[in-house]
Amino acid sequence: MDLLSLLFIAVSLAMDVFAVSLGVGSSRFGNSQRTRIRMASHFGLFQGGMTFLGWLAGTQIANWIAGFDHWIAFGLLAFVGIRMIKSGINSNEESHPVDPSRGMTLVMLSVATSLDALAVGLSLAFLDSNILIASLVIGVVSVILSLVGTVFGGTLGSHLGKRMEIIGGILLIGIGLRIVITHLT
Repeated sequence: MDLLSLLFIAVSLAMDVFAVSLGVGSSRFGNSQRTRIRMASHFGLFQGGMTFLGWLAGTQIANWIAGFDHWIAFGLLAFVGIRMIKSGINSNEESHPVDPSRGMTLVMLSVATSLDALAVGLSLAFLDSNILIASLVIGVVSVILSLVGTVFGGTLGSHLGKRMEIIGGILLIGIGLRIVITHLT
């Protein structure tokens, strides 16, 4: 997989992280440097780690499905993309009654935002990608977008938070279509 596609995937996956970080950044808890670093490091670690775990699971079954793996990759990316779009369209705003950058709340947010990365990691196994580079890029992009999200959360969160999930979902579906078209041509 080329670096541009990998960057698009990483940014798409980090849209959930960005949206959550915007929300936390706009809350009373998001103003400290410690909160920003704690959230960014957790999100980056979970995004990169879940991508690797998905790839690990996918490599165990890749030989059995080599003839139609591009359709599976498309299906997984489209599923995740559609889920992100639906989430972005849903107008229910999450409030943060407790500090979301601590304890189990942070772990749960990290897992919830990285489940998509697990599915993407599975699809990367079918594409025979370099998983170490992919996991690293996905993790680093998540860290950066988390930091940007918390910093700009106060001003941008209420305007762009949900739209960013929609954009991320559209990008994932587009990448899935590109995989199928590339394989078929």
